[in-house]
Amino acid sequence: MNRNEDIRELHLLLGMLESLDVGLTVLDREFNITLWNGFMANHSGIPAEKAIGSNLFNLFSDVPEAWLRRKARAVFLLKSRIFSTWEQRPYLLRFRNYRPITGVAEYMYQNITFLPLSSPDGAVDHIGVIVYDVTDIATNKLSLEKANEELACLSRTDRLTQLNNRGFWEECLGGEFARCKRYGTVSSLIMFDIDHFKKVNDTYGHQAGDEVIRTVSQLLTKTLRDTDIAGRYGGEEFGVILTDTSAEKARVFADRLRRLNEAVTVRHEALAIRFTISLGIAQFAPSMERHSQWIEAADKALYLSKQGGRNRVTVVGEGLDLRVEEGGGIQL
Repeated sequence: MNRNEDIRELHLLLGMLESLDVGLTVLDREFNITLWNGFMANHSGIPAEKAIGSNLFNLFSDVPEAWLRRKARAVFLLKSRIFSTWEQRPYLLRFRNYRPITGVAEYMYQNITFLPLSSPDGAVDHIGVIVYDVTDIATNKLSLEKANEELACLSRTDRLTQLNNRGFWEECLGGEFARCKRYGTVSSLIMFDIDHFKKVNDTYGHQAGDEVIRTVSQLLTKTLRDTDIAGRYGGEEFGVILTDTSAEKARVFADRLRRLNEAVTVRHEALAIRFTISLGIAQFAPSMERHSQWIEAADKALYLSKQGGRNRVTVVGEGLDLRVEEGGGIQL
């Protein structure tokens, strides 16, 4: 009678293991499989009769062997359970994801629990590995993070130009100003705008004006280095932070940008629009106390470019010592 009850309990236990909606496998110290439940069979495509007795690493060549051996060694040594989450490692076993709701994920995201399994004498010669399918949780969290990143990007991006908007760009300028103050590095600021832009709007219309602004921003983006930070300061005015760049090197950058804009023709409907830009450059000066003074210095240089005839680059230093690069490349 007792034996029959034991057999019945064993069958109930095995039935429960097969119906669990989690993966369960048992490994010995050599990582040979001694138990392989229905979840593991269904998601791996490997039936229990083939898996049991096989070495896990032979069945799954892409299992991170060194990582798994370290985990197992800790379980055997400490005789305590250890966990791994999908954020630490997306999955242990590469099971394909067939869930319709989370079909965007190619593979099943998994949380893993490693359990020490004691024999009657207290020795731990096997570990249980429990695999939880957390694909829904993982994909929802990743989708939320992506949405938040996109919102953050939108909050700092100017819609028309896809450059940084004024608020975020000024934050970056403040950060660069603080870095220059602290470490004594040399960086330059360029402020520039489109010459006679009001005339462009009045003559061709605001949509044509928007196309000119977009063209300027595209030419600027192509000219930037990875470390440069550009933004639309407002209307037709732009700002560029050239990190670790002297005023002389900034002048080379600015004149290249000036020539590109001078040479381009904007096509809008049946219109062909030509335009130029004027630029002002100010190198960071240790005497500056606020980043707004840096903007003021570059704006002063921009004003001098406008006053001097437009389509030119003006560089001012701490004492407003002046160098002008005009259209046509003539230096004064």
